Amino acid sequence: MPLNLPSTMTWEELGLLPDEIAGEIELWEGRVVWARRGPAEYQDCSNQLWTALRRCARADTQTGPENCWRVGTNTDIFLGPTTKDDYLTPDFLIYNCLKERFQDILAADVHLVGEVMSPSNTRRHIEAKKARYANAGIPWYWEVALGRGPQRTAVVSAYALETGHGRLPLRVTPLRSADYVLVDQWRSAPPGPDELEGGVDPGELPSDGIVFDFPFPINIPWSELEY
Repeated sequence: MPLNLPSTMTWEELGLLPDEIAGEIELWEGRVVWARRGPAEYQDCSNQLWTALRRCARADTQTGPENCWRVGTNTDIFLGPTTKDDYLTPDFLIYNCLKERFQDILAADVHLVGEVMSPSNTRRHIEAKKARYANAGIPWYWEVALGRGPQRTAVVSAYALETGHGRLPLRVTPLRSADYVLVDQWRSAPPGPDELEGGVDPGELPSDGIVFDFPFPINIPWSELEY
């Protein structure tokens, strides 16, 4: 952790730090969590997804005034209704239109969050963050993996929130009250050798793009995610 920061802080104390430091911190129930941003390619990917999802959101909004969506990137989501000392910052998100400008975004407002996998993301950190999204009741979670080819969005995985659980052995209880289940996945190219070693089905074929119906109809060709 840089600058010998304390292990816990309040939102007010965080506001006293320089923007370039505060912008790379999340507060998890007041605990300081270093959330370093990825390389430029990962920011580019988030921005392209923002543009594509925003197009789809606007198209759905035109079908009826009750459908009002906002799409954002690197925007704080506050998990508690009364405190700002517990928040997460996804790479991209979809949330309800808010009544007023500059209003804080609460987890209850959010329909989808997404993370672009970066070398700075350890699997442990991502799983912990994913669990917090689930506990906050956010219905949809996406993960985006970039390929080793030049500027290519390789895999997008969609997860749905599962608040129940299947049958478990006697005296066994789930560790979490809510979790995400993989419900769809889109590939821009066949799995690479490193993925095949990890157990990916070699028969998986690339798709023409991302097609999904939640939280509104989403149709994004891979060409729209080039950068």
